[in-house]
Amino acid sequence: MKLVSATIKPGFWQEWITVNHQSAIEHQWAQLEASGCIDNFRITAGLMDGFRQGWFFADSDAHKWLDAAARILRTQDIPALRERVESFISLLEAAQAEDGYLFTYNQIHFPGQRWVNLQIEHELYCHGHLIEAGVSHYEATSSERLLMVACKAADRIVSDFLGKGPRHTPGHEEIEIALLRLYQVTRQGSYLEMAGQFLNQRGRDPLFGVSVIRQFLSVGRRTQTVATQRVDFANQHQMILENRVPPGNAAKKPWNAVLRWYLGALTGQYFQQHHPLQRQTTPVGHSVRFTYLMTAAAMMERLTGTRAFLPTLEQAWQRMVQRRMYITGGIGSLPEMEGFGRDYELDPEVAYAETCAALGSIFWNWEMAQTTAKAAYSDLLEWQLYNAALVGMGQDGHCYLYNNPLASRGGIERRAWYAIPCCPSNISRFLASLDQIIASADQDQVWIHQYISSQVVLSNTANGDSLHIEIDSRLPWDGRAFLRIHLESQANFTLKLRNPSWSATTRVTLNGSPGEEFHNPIHDRLDPNRSDWITLERTWQAGDQVELVFDIAPRLLHAHPRVKGHHGKAAVARGPLVYCLESTDQPQEDIFSLELDTNSLQPVWDEGLLGGICAIHAKSTRNHHLILIPYHLWANRGEARMTVWVNATTKTKGSKHENPLDA
Repeated sequence: MKLVSATIKPGFWQEWITVNHQSAIEHQWAQLEASGCIDNFRITAGLMDGFRQGWFFADSDAHKWLDAAARILRTQDIPALRERVESFISLLEAAQAEDGYLFTYNQIHFPGQRWVNLQIEHELYCHGHLIEAGVSHYEATSSERLLMVACKAADRIVSDFLGKGPRHTPGHEEIEIALLRLYQVTRQGSYLEMAGQFLNQRGRDPLFGVSVIRQFLSVGRRTQTVATQRVDFANQHQMILENRVPPGNAAKKPWNAVLRWYLGALTGQYFQQHHPLQRQTTPVGHSVRFTYLMTAAAMMERLTGTRAFLPTLEQAWQRMVQRRMYITGGIGSLPEMEGFGRDYELDPEVAYAETCAALGSIFWNWEMAQTTAKAAYSDLLEWQLYNAALVGMGQDGHCYLYNNPLASRGGIERRAWYAIPCCPSNISRFLASLDQIIASADQDQVWIHQYISSQVVLSNTANGDSLHIEIDSRLPWDGRAFLRIHLESQANFTLKLRNPSWSATTRVTLNGSPGEEFHNPIHDRLDPNRSDWITLERTWQAGDQVELVFDIAPRLLHAHPRVKGHHGKAAVARGPLVYCLESTDQPQEDIFSLELDTNSLQPVWDEGLLGGICAIHAKSTRNHHLILIPYHLWANRGEARMTVWVNATTKTKGSKHENPLDA
């Protein structure tokens, strides 16, 4: 069997994809223009006079937008978007140096200087996102125009770095993923070799601390030079230069956050430069960097068939899941560092849980799922998708969350844009590729990883016939999913259906006949390791139908006993969704002090709430009415207080109405 395509059909996820295609991508472009990011390329190309705006790595935000736009065009031809993409490609062609280099910070402020502070200034990271955009555009359009820009950039990197030592590795991983994606479409061996070198050379510089101190000092001097240039430019043009970049995101920080950041940087942990990759079995440092590194290592395993990194990847994943991940699947407990804390250091209010970190983990999970065929990776992917990643985008596609705490007493709100707007375009490019993580195939086996309403098309390589699997999923509001088989002629193959870790009982029915029930003992902690595959091996006929009924009764989840401050508290979940209390729905209550009557949880479909959702109605122990909403939807109605963890001292008996759509 070979997967040909998957097309997402009407349902929960198509609604979000529509927001992404019609609203979010246009909003993001407008913000990139307003903040001066696109003008940076015009200045570099000599098309306008002006002063560069934003961080030294601001180019990456434009490249990620282009990547997202290209992925959207892969599944939907939107003429206005296509024209904008082509116009931006022309701008990149004009801004790129003849030898392939493209980094506006140096090209504008420091002509002739390159690769100066690799750990901090993100040149390779920016080039990586440019290359990924080129690959995505080629896959979407078959045009080699942007791919040639990407290849020129990659060739520049290979020429400048191949054969060099550990000091010549990036501080922010991403280029490795990009080179591996470029290798997949070009089969140019030097790109694979370059990615392998970047991976294998990490953590091998014995004087890394000295090197990074020098780079910090260099960055400081260069920043001062840019400030002087800014004053000179303003004086020469007799103008006041406005800062077009919006403020940064708000986050509650512990008293020692800055100190821990410096210690992490000097020891190399912040950059994942403290050990060679094979020894990095504990998630440390910046969470996005870490997950991108793990993603690239897993990609290398898949593409080469080797298993050099796999034991490390599996151990690191288990350590993250069991000790360093929030109940939402969010990762990164430390602001300032934007990264991992110690084992069980999971303060819900301090939680950083950056949207990009959740997406990085999703990328990693998908690579691991393909490499190992273990259900646990697809299971965590689903959980993080619904809770840790989707929370990053507002329902209108015009407002976002950067960091995602599990409790807020105020001050955290969705914003149109940020000083570092890495998350909006990152979630957009993933949503535009959602169809690619639904199913996979190998020889005579088909895996259904995600229950997303879609039409999956496969080819039977044995006889050339096509196989269509139509998935009708009612998740996350209803616990039913239907799979219909469309064949040209009967075929023998094995269908593997993921049995979610969150479903205590899953009932499978084939063609209306009573089927098996698969039991997953009731558990009160998030554990994707409980997921496995339901295997259906038979001679399939046209019109065969499989029905799955998952248990999505509300349940209580508890933290590990070693997580401080969680005694007597519980999180409410239903199916793949984590719920929360938001002050908007109970303005007279102190959501942090009330106690939940855990026997009162009732799912209720509310057409008028947040566009139509299944809320959970409950009572406090004082008999006050409460409404819990899915965590990913909080802060869509303005600033509010919110908590995932609620005081709850008794165990739930379940719900009378497990399916509110039928109630």
